[in-house]
Amino acid sequence: MKHVLVCKVENKPGVLNRISSLFRRRLYNIDSLTVSPTENPAVSRMTIVVDATRTDARIVERNLYKLVNTIEVKDVTDLPAVKRDLALIKVHTNPDTRSEVLNLVDIFRGKVVDVAPSSVIIELTGEVKKIDSFIEVLKEFGIAELVRTGLVAMERGRSDKEVPAVAAAQQVNI
Repeated sequence: MKHVLVCKVENKPGVLNRISSLFRRRLYNIDSLTVSPTENPAVSRMTIVVDATRTDARIVERNLYKLVNTIEVKDVTDLPAVKRDLALIKVHTNPDTRSEVLNLVDIFRGKVVDVAPSSVIIELTGEVKKIDSFIEVLKEFGIAELVRTGLVAMERGRSDKEVPAVAAAQQVNI
């Protein structure tokens, strides 16, 4: 089973290196890792996917907290959360197969972002299983290149920083 950890860290040079070094030292395998700034410029957010059949996610979480730059770690695997992956896929096409590929793009709610005489580049965002299924279907046409962002996740519901609706309404004098 894959575990999805959301980790908030200080946005400073070397933090990613410290985290990846922790995984290397402990022999943890990272299935995917995404890092980006947050609404607070002093904080970065990491979404780390680990294989819990090979690594206990609770131990990974405890080890992440031992790092100086770690602010918060949350396992969102079983929590209500929005989890998405992005893929760019370059597929071989010719005049005979192009329309079939474009129909598949529509079915999977993808987007064609580049067209060349012998290929198209498709952008697809969604759950990991959806993207895996789409890639499987495209294999018969020939995938020239493939890149994925890795999973990003955000817990559903009210944020700790969210202002209650009543207070917000009072602030705007409704």
